[in-house]
Amino acid sequence: MNAPFKSYAAIVFAELCWGLSFIGTQQLAGEQQIPVFILIFVRMLISAVAMVAICLVAGKSLRIERGDIKWFLLLAFFEPFLYFLGETFGIKATNSPTLSALIIALIPIVTMFADMLFYKTKLATIAKLGVLITLPGTLLMVLKKDPSTSVYWWGIALLLLAVFASCSYSITVRKLVDKYSALTINTWQFCIGAVFFLPFFLLTKGDFPVVTLFRAPAVGPLLFLAIMCSCGAFSCYVFAIKHLGITRACIFSATIPIVSACASYLMGIETFSWIELAGIAIVIAGVILAQRNVRKEIA
Repeated sequence: MNAPFKSYAAIVFAELCWGLSFIGTQQLAGEQQIPVFILIFVRMLISAVAMVAICLVAGKSLRIERGDIKWFLLLAFFEPFLYFLGETFGIKATNSPTLSALIIALIPIVTMFADMLFYKTKLATIAKLGVLITLPGTLLMVLKKDPSTSVYWWGIALLLLAVFASCSYSITVRKLVDKYSALTINTWQFCIGAVFFLPFFLLTKGDFPVVTLFRAPAVGPLLFLAIMCSCGAFSCYVFAIKHLGITRACIFSATIPIVSACASYLMGIETFSWIELAGIAIVIAGVILAQRNVRKEIA
């Protein structure tokens, strides 16, 4: 039986927002040099306040069972805490939204293996072949840039940390989606995440005028990241996992580098060589190949 149309609409919306989020993060952390911990904490705080308001208006309960507190803490630790650290510092170090999105595109492949390990999902040989095809494509993208600096490779490592964190988030959230609504899960996720980031915010704030985040040109990208990419996209993603399952929802992560690359090109942020285009094509082909057998098994 096919999943409801609204589940697919939700996951497409989430991936569109996340594809564009790399550009917003690069503009704020890279171009405008806003300290990362300040950016992330303010984003989390705005998201938490917005989600609480949405839940109150929608009449959604925020009560959770005592035994589930550990899962909510673990959920928030993986994402937003670890994921946003890896993603934001990684984008800043590599200075490439497209490269960052391509590495993040490994999430569905890693998640499929984790799904197989924790939930005994079967994975055919063709999926493993897709992983092998994806790796050289990512390598082409990495070598296209200047790999001579340690900062660059540190950025790659941080982006891989974000991949691990996202995979762990998806595995953990599956334990909660049958008991709580997407709004309830994400409200607690961002509230706890804001608490996790608060000490780092206080330690790094210094004399930085936080009020500048709410003035042009920072306020637009900030609100987009907090409202659309956090509140909207994460709620849609949890909703999709509940109705489509982990692997089917993660399949759509393959569209993230396409969205990011197209937007970066149209905005004049990046240009592409043939080597880089080949890397994009190989990565996308590998991800699609790795997921073909999954579609047959779950159809």
